[in-house]
Amino acid sequence: MASVGQSKPSRAAATLMLDDALNNMIHRDGSKSTKTAKRQGMVPLGRHCCLGDFPPDLAPEAWKTVKKTSLTKSFSTPSLAVSGNGLEAPSMHTAFAGLGGLPRGMPGPPPKAGAVKQRPVPVSEFRRFYDRGDLPISVFHGAVGGKIAWKVDVEKLDYHHYLPIFFDGAREQEDPYRFLAVQGTYDMLEKGGQKVLPVVPQLIIPMKTALNTRNPTIICTMLKILQALVKSGDMIGEALVPYYRQLLPVLSIFKSHNLNIGDKIDYRQRKNMNLGTLIDETLEMLETHGGEDAFINIKY
Repeated sequence: MASVGQSKPSRAAATLMLDDALNNMIHRDGSKSTKTAKRQGMVPLGRHCCLGDFPPDLAPEAWKTVKKTSLTKSFSTPSLAVSGNGLEAPSMHTAFAGLGGLPRGMPGPPPKAGAVKQRPVPVSEFRRFYDRGDLPISVFHGAVGGKIAWKVDVEKLDYHHYLPIFFDGAREQEDPYRFLAVQGTYDMLEKGGQKVLPVVPQLIIPMKTALNTRNPTIICTMLKILQALVKSGDMIGEALVPYYRQLLPVLSIFKSHNLNIGDKIDYRQRKNMNLGTLIDETLEMLETHGGEDAFINIKY
């Protein structure tokens, strides 16, 4: 199918691609690569081939190196060490559990809350639809910075169906899914007009899922998209006010996350990737465009 139109060169999506290339050059051991994140279970795994995954009996070694995520044992729970007589061996880090109510040893430290710890990125609907060939987009390889070749006019798309899918794919960390989802979201918001406002309730769950990953890169990407959403039409800022309770709790956790580097230069400011500053800008924009009830809902 011939392409109908091309998007403008992406700035946000291209910045993510350039950051990945820069991290690969700085961390030559691959510790910051997507492949390492897949092994650690933080990024969704791909498929073995275009036809799907191999059966386990034919490819038992396919995902042998992938680390399965599991819950860690709390530091405050008693030790499971066993002494020679079959009883639990006493330890200075064993919690208060003595006979007759007497303390035995020193209690262990409380466990970390893990409020800012990154969560695994769930598989998005965008990945499933794109692998199946159900999205009218493709990568236009002749552009500097990357473009999307749309197979239909963006104005003629069913926004109730496609816009939540693109928002859901904005949390992807692997290309081409991330590039197509982020750039496609900006294209649809730019040309949506009055079609965007009725779809706002369907966009809350994809945004909340992306923010709950606690990944700073994903949070910055979603905050920029949220700013573009607020500015894409009238009354959208007011339509978001009832959903502040779903979107703002994660922002309150990272609101003070600014680098204290003294007189050094933070080059992420040029890319608008400073998380604390970006959260402040987003909250100011929500208050400005949210009407008279926005401030009280942001504050409480």
